[in-house]
Amino acid sequence: MSLRRLPPGFREEIIDLDTEEFFVNMGPQHPSTHGALRLALRLDGETIIEVVPHFGYIHRGIEKQAESMSYLQYIALSDRQDYLTAIQNNWGVCLAFEKGLGIGVPERGEYIRVMLAELGRIASHLVFYACFGGDLGGQTALLFGFKEREMIHDILDEVTGSRLTTNFFRPGGSVHDVPETFIPRVTSFLKHLEKTMVDYERFLSKNIIVLERTKGIGILSKEDAIAYGCSGPVLRASGVSYDVRKNDPYGIYSQLDFNVPVTYNGDTYDRYVVRIAEIHESIKILRQCIKQFPEGPYRGQEKASIRLKPGSYYSATETAKGLYATYVVAVSGDKPYRIHTRGPSFANLAALNTMVQGHKISDLVSILATLDPVIPEIDR
Repeated sequence: MSLRRLPPGFREEIIDLDTEEFFVNMGPQHPSTHGALRLALRLDGETIIEVVPHFGYIHRGIEKQAESMSYLQYIALSDRQDYLTAIQNNWGVCLAFEKGLGIGVPERGEYIRVMLAELGRIASHLVFYACFGGDLGGQTALLFGFKEREMIHDILDEVTGSRLTTNFFRPGGSVHDVPETFIPRVTSFLKHLEKTMVDYERFLSKNIIVLERTKGIGILSKEDAIAYGCSGPVLRASGVSYDVRKNDPYGIYSQLDFNVPVTYNGDTYDRYVVRIAEIHESIKILRQCIKQFPEGPYRGQEKASIRLKPGSYYSATETAKGLYATYVVAVSGDKPYRIHTRGPSFANLAALNTMVQGHKISDLVSILATLDPVIPEIDR
C-alpha cells in the first residue's frame, strides 16, 4: 500500500502499487572501499531491502603461507593485510611473538612503537576523511586528506625505509633506531596539522549537505554493534567505550593521558566525528611522547633465530579500524604451526545490511565509507 500525493484540489487516495524487487551488483570494484568488494543489492526502486557483501576476489592465503615461513618472515605479511594500518599490525604480531619468547622491549623502543603507531592512526583517519568527503562529492576534502597523509608517509619513509608496508618492528623492539631528525620532524608536523585540522573540520563537520546526508542515516544500535562484534570507531560511535589501549593496555599506553572518544547516535555522522576526535587524541599522545622521549637502547638482545616456546599465544592491539588480534600456535622450530588474525573490517562490514535497510543507494555509499573497510585484511 502507498499514499499517492495528488495535485492541489484533488482527493488523496490510497492505491495499490505493484512493485517488483530486483537485484543489482555494486562492484566488485567500487570507489567507496579499499580493495575488491562486491555488494549484491536487493532493491525496491532505489530503496534497499537487503545487501549481501561478497569477499574473496583478492584472497592470497596469508595464514596458510605462514605455516611454511619463519616467524620473522611473517611480520612482513601483516603489512599486506590492512596496509593503511601496517605499522600497527606489525606491533600486534610482535606482541604475540614476544609472549612466546618471554621477552620485553626497552623503554625507548616502547616510545618508538607508540609514536609510529599513532602517526599511522592519523594517516589512516586522513585517508578515511579524504574518501568520505569524496564519496559525498567534496573533492576539496579528497585532496586535503591525502596532502597531510603524505607528510606522515615522508616521516615513515625516513624511519622505516617504506612509505606504506613498513615491516619495521621486531620481537624486542625494531629493526633500527629512529634518526636524530625524527623528533623535530614529528614536532613540526603536529604544529602544522593542528592548524590544518581547523580547515578539515570547517569543510565537513558543519557543512549543511554533509549533515543532511549523514545525521540519522545508517544507524547501528549499541546492542547490534556488540552482537556483530564491531570494534574501533564503528563500535564507539554506537555508545560503547571500548578501546584496547585503555581496556587492555599494551606498550606504554597505561602511562599516557588520552581520552577515548564516544558518541551515542550510532549514525554515519557520529562515525565521522569519532575519527576526527581520535586524530586530536593521537596528537595529544604524540606530544606527550615527544616531551618524555628517553635515551637508551631501542631493542633488546637480538637472537640469531626466533623460536617460540611450545604453546599458544594471543595479542590484541587497537588499530585505526578497531581490534586487531593475533593468535599463534607454536610447536617447534622457527616456523609457526598456525597463525590466525582477527581483523576489524570483517565484523564491521557484517553489520552493513542492518545499517542500510530502508535507505537509498546513495546512502549506501556514505554508510560504507564510514565503516572504512580494507578488503585485503578480510581476504587473507
